[in-house]
Amino acid sequence: MGGGTNLVVADEGYRGTVFRYTGREIVGEGTTIRAESGADLEQVVLFTIARGLAGLESMMRIPGWLGGAVYGNAGAYGQSLHEVISRVEIFDGESRRWISNAECGFRYRNSAFKQNKHWIVLAAELSLREGDAAVLSARAEEIRATRDAKFPPTMKCAGSIFKNCFFAQLPESAQRRIPPGLVREGKVPSAFFLEQVGAKGIVNGGIRVADYHANLIYNAGGGTTREVLEVIDDLKDRVTTEFGFTPEEEVQFIGVAGRASH
Repeated sequence: MGGGTNLVVADEGYRGTVFRYTGREIVGEGTTIRAESGADLEQVVLFTIARGLAGLESMMRIPGWLGGAVYGNAGAYGQSLHEVISRVEIFDGESRRWISNAECGFRYRNSAFKQNKHWIVLAAELSLREGDAAVLSARAEEIRATRDAKFPPTMKCAGSIFKNCFFAQLPESAQRRIPPGLVREGKVPSAFFLEQVGAKGIVNGGIRVADYHANLIYNAGGGTTREVLEVIDDLKDRVTTEFGFTPEEEVQFIGVAGRASH
């Protein structure tokens, strides 16, 4: 595992050994950046901005390490990591090698790493483009303020619980109910559907859904994974009943039977 920011772990814990690759070196040459997977993603973003390199500035304040961001093809506000990755260094259980962007099988919040969980991400090489450091910094600070308002640094949460939904893959009945202008880059925010089924403000023990964002589930104190799963399943059932499709979790699970594991 990396920083663990997108994981939900069973209340019983995980019976096994957990490895964390902590190499965090970041180096740059021209418009190419090479960073080890243990590097904090925000530090990678700041490193590129300081050198006037564009392509990561909208990922400011996404918590976690670079390796986890590669694994989940992290992104925000119109930028995704796969757009700037040229190759990734992995250990595949037998050898240490570099694989190309195409071999990474990147898709929306997905990658070949999720299908090959024995692969360990060691480093990534990023190809960026020249930009104005002042402009990039201003954009990053704007993103920082937005994300800090939505996800306060002290909040105990795993970020957005559900992936956004591809408009073309939704039932026609659901498509007809989506307001004009809500579809961006072919996707509809899952928060729209969750809000329509009354997700905001739900309380289950110590677990709550934010009253200002329907796709934000957090631990208000004393919450358990069991309570998180109950809220997730309740919301999935509500959306399925109301709109005819089931939203997919973005978070990964450890030690939870029947759930996508890291």
